[in-house]
Amino acid sequence: VQLQASGGGSVQAGDSLRLSCVVSGGSFSTYNMGWFRQSPGMERTFVSAISWSGASTHYADSVKGRFTVSRDNGKNTVYLQMNSLKPEDTDVYYCAASTRDFNPTARALYDYWGQGTQVTVSS
Repeated sequence: VQLQASGGGSVQAGDSLRLSCVVSGGSFSTYNMGWFRQSPGMERTFVSAISWSGASTHYADSVKGRFTVSRDNGKNTVYLQMNSLKPEDTDVYYCAASTRDFNPTARALYDYWGQGTQVTVSS
């Protein structure tokens, strides 16, 4: 199973970005999907997640109301729409896939990880 994240970039505070993560080589429609982010020297932290059907979503408090996670099972793709970006959102963003029950914030329960995409927000 391979995950390919894209859509990062350098933007100004208040701008928007949409991250995409394409999953290949597996059964995407059965995976719960998550987004995490990480700064150099820091732990990878939870951002958002969506269940395999799309019926359940979960967000970190720091992004609630600004970020929206969605998926297209026909395209094997999960998205993270990021609005009203802040400098503190600057990080490398990773997508991850879990074959287990939906437990969105538990990093250890994700089985597959993408390579990360850099998001830089300047003030």
